[in-house]
Amino acid sequence: MSVQKSILITGCSTGIGYYCALQLSKAGFQVIASVRNAKDLNKFEGTNIHCILLDLVCEQSIKDGFEQALAIANGRLDALFNNGAYGQPGAVEDLPTEVLRKQFEVNFFGWHTLTCLAVAQMRKQGAGRIIHNSSVLGLVALPYRGAYNASKFALEGLTDTLRMELSNSNIQVSLIEPGPIVSKFRENAKAAFLQHIDHANSAHQKEYQAQLNRLGAEDAPQKFTLGPDAVYKVLLHALTAPRPKARYYVTFPTYLMGYLKRLLSSRMLDKVLMKNR
Repeated sequence: MSVQKSILITGCSTGIGYYCALQLSKAGFQVIASVRNAKDLNKFEGTNIHCILLDLVCEQSIKDGFEQALAIANGRLDALFNNGAYGQPGAVEDLPTEVLRKQFEVNFFGWHTLTCLAVAQMRKQGAGRIIHNSSVLGLVALPYRGAYNASKFALEGLTDTLRMELSNSNIQVSLIEPGPIVSKFRENAKAAFLQHIDHANSAHQKEYQAQLNRLGAEDAPQKFTLGPDAVYKVLLHALTAPRPKARYYVTFPTYLMGYLKRLLSSRMLDKVLMKNR
């Protein structure tokens, strides 16, 4: 009988993390799901999923959460799915540096801390898998998403480097690059925008109203939006395939942008992207 594989997933209170935790548990994985707020610790009551606190802006919380996950998994962690993130909208010139720093703390530095802990453990074990949930905005940039764009571009570069550095080990590293997925991402992004951006006094005031309309739409305003099951499908492949892919595109926009980035000049690609801002 095969040994149950263990996985730690971050950002599991809603959306992709929540869905993938449930599905992986049903598929036979031992799932340790992390959430940032104590109020969400009961999200998985009645399931076999262990839920722990792990705040990506706090290094000590990351270390404590990782040790707790390792104890739950009896000292062996087979996989890490870094997923917890948020988007901070706003024009680059309107972003306070401290707000940009906070975006990187959650979307990049916290992931790095947790990944390094996982790599050290997986080296001891002799095997493991690390999957980072990036974005189509790690491939191309869109206006008014500068903070999020930058964090995902940085993540892609660090992950590509890590994959090469671990090529002689039995630790597999993959990136997932979704386009629009049904989640609370827009709701959280709108809250971050209203909290940190002085939109009423910005040179981008007119454009910001369109952004607020997009973020406040009750239904998915973007074409080709898929459910979190689309991410789960490639995540499962990254976890179980003998040779997982370095990159997994999810949704038509990601495939399209990946193709256009190779085909078009930067100036031409900018024109295409500006039409979809």
